[in-house]
Parts: sequence; C-alpha cells; structure tokens
Amino acid sequence: MGQYILRRLLLIPILLLGITALDFTFINMAPGDPITAMLDPTEMRQMTKDDIERRRHALGLDQPIPVRYLLWLKEVATGNLGHSYVKAQPVARLMIDGIKNTILLMTLSLIATTIVGVTLGIVSALRPYSWVDYTLTPLSFSGVAMPSFFFALILIFVGALRLGWFPTSGLLTPGAPPSFSDQLLHMVLPLIALSIGGTASLLRYTRSSMLEVLQEEYITTARAKGLASRVVNVRHAFKNAALPIITILGLQIPALFGGAVIIETIFSIPGIGSTMVEAMGNSDYPVMMGGILLSGITVLLSNLVADVAYAFADPRISMSE
Repeated sequence: MGQYILRRLLLIPILLLGITALDFTFINMAPGDPITAMLDPTEMRQMTKDDIERRRHALGLDQPIPVRYLLWLKEVATGNLGHSYVKAQPVARLMIDGIKNTILLMTLSLIATTIVGVTLGIVSALRPYSWVDYTLTPLSFSGVAMPSFFFALILIFVGALRLGWFPTSGLLTPGAPPSFSDQLLHMVLPLIALSIGGTASLLRYTRSSMLEVLQEEYITTARAKGLASRVVNVRHAFKNAALPIITILGLQIPALFGGAVIIETIFSIPGIGSTMVEAMGNSDYPVMMGGILLSGITVLLSNLVADVAYAFADPRISMSE
C-alpha cells in the first residue's frame, strides 16, 4: 500500500506537467489578447502599433509559447504561480484570497451531498416500489438533469426575491459586523445549488448498489439467522454497497470544484471560481493557469484518495503491484 501511494504521488508532477503544457498552449492560442482586454476602446485609439508592441514585450507576450511556458514553470517553482497581467499581483496571492471561501463551500457541499444522498438512497432501496421510492426516483433524475446554474437562478428567485429568506449574493451583509452565522446564511442558496446534482447522483448509485447487495444470498442467510434488520442493513448490506459509493464520492470533488466556478459567479462569492471567470474575461493567462493547476491537483489527489479508500473498504483489492 505504501509503495502504491508513493508511486502515485511521484506520478502527479508528471501528469500535472502534461496537463498544464496542453492547457497553456490552448489558452495562448485562443482568440483574444490580454493587451486589448486591459485597454478601453478610447485608450486603444490613442495608442500606436508600437505602443501596443511595447506593452506586449513588457508582459513577455512577444515570446514563443514554449518559452513563456518555461517562464511560467519558473514562477510556479518560486511559489507565486506567476503574476496577473491585470492586477499586477502574484497569482498565489489572488488564489489565497479566494481559496478559503471555495474550500468552505466545497466542504459543506460534500458533507451535505454525502449525508443526504446516501441516506435517501438507502431509504429508497429499503422501500423499493413504495411511494417513497416513486417520489425520490423522479426527483433524483430531475436533479441530475437540471443544470446547476438554472437551479441557482430558481433559488434566487424563490428563496431570495419572493420569500426574502436568504440574501441574493456575497458572503456578508453590507453594513453588518462580520460573523460566521451571517456567512453561513449567505452560503445556504449556493450550497443547495452546488449540491443538488451530486446528491441526486449519489442517491441513484446508493439505491442501485443497495438493491443489488440486498438480493445476495448472504443477506438472506443473515436474516434467516435472526439478526436484527438494522444489523443486516448496516453491517452487512451497506458495508458492501459502499464500494461504488466511495468511487462516486472521489469523483464528486473535481465536480464540485468545477461547479464552484459557476455558482460563485452567479452568487458573487469571492472565490477561486469567480476569480477564474474574471480572468477569462480579461484574458489574464497566469490567473487562468493558476486555477487550472489547482484544479489538476484536486482531481489527481481526489482520485488517489478514492483508490486508497476503496482498498481499505475491500481487503480483496491488492495495490502492492
């Protein structure tokens, strides 16, 4: 197990190098230019072609893409992840400013997704073809099919504009003293919007896995021995049904990171997602690459954690090779 984890950890820098090299190339080949994005049309009309080229030279945009990528890697090695073209600050500082909000939103969403999705999936599996099952099944399909941004707009319209129960944007009430309770109140609607898809997906997988395990012969034998239903359902059924659920949870973390980009933008939450969206509009390549680097690290580490958790849950799996 230890050798397996070590090998996977050693592969992460190589995989990140390939991911960032491809993304850096595609981003820099995309239409748009940081100089034109930074300047307003009036200022652009007053500048000559030489003035624009001087600005491009100052930012290093006149150099070939491979050279710029190596310079970016050098900045990554120093820990500042490059410098923002627009805000003239180290990208690491911009990411640190927003990463706390993103981690809080993702953590709360992962907890809510796991508790609600697994619980409802178990309830649906233990009462198959009942009114509970017939109610939860279409709701789960709706949750998977509905885009998170559309559901977020519905939540804003109903929960904030119509009912007035929750704020529409931001993390703090203007003019009010900062408090954790106020921040949590602002997190309710973004949390629901970010969690709905993962909860519905986890509900479906949990129900399917539990139904399959409940039909196994050892479950029938356990019940024939007179074991209590709680013992059979929890110790025997759910323990074995949890294997595919672990895999789904491992995939939920990258999905939450991607969903946070949209949700933070809709609810005006100052996080990594909104920072990346702003950088895309400004063609701020270093900030975009900083977000991609964090996203790649998140995906690779979450897959590693899922594999290790899967091995611990099922001793039959060997990772010594």
